[in-house]
Amino acid sequence: MIIAGGGPGGGDTQFFSGDMGKMLATPAVPDAFATLARLAPQFDEVWLVSKCGERVQRSTRLWLDHHDFAGRTGIPRENLRFCLRRPDKAIHCAELGITHFVDDKLDVHEALRGVVEHRYLFGPQRISAPAWVEHTRTWLEVEAAVNRDEAALGSAHPVAR
Repeated sequence: MIIAGGGPGGGDTQFFSGDMGKMLATPAVPDAFATLARLAPQFDEVWLVSKCGERVQRSTRLWLDHHDFAGRTGIPRENLRFCLRRPDKAIHCAELGITHFVDDKLDVHEALRGVVEHRYLFGPQRISAPAWVEHTRTWLEVEAAVNRDEAALGSAHPVAR
């Protein structure tokens, strides 16, 4: 989760239902850009994989450009994939060889089991995270978890998206 506005029980990126000014004014989740900027150099590539329809895809691209996501994180603006159903994120992850994935929806992580080795369930949750996914409440916790996982592997060279 990079764009503030969703949350447990709430709709995905709720801010996209508002007007253009409100949408562009929606902030990033705290520490998202800075954390991604620190993590991105550790990996060959980093990708954003998002579930949304065409209208929200356009809004997402506008928001990312408006907030200079590529410039502030070092993640190329073309490293963005969309799908129409959350479980379909697993298809993109398999195609891209993704090794680490952050998402705030447990059903996404269920679909990623056996596809992505390191899965981080982001943000506050209504239920406890199962043992097969690591619960990270903030982007700083994501960073600590990724660095811990990389240190355990003894290498910081896997492809991460």
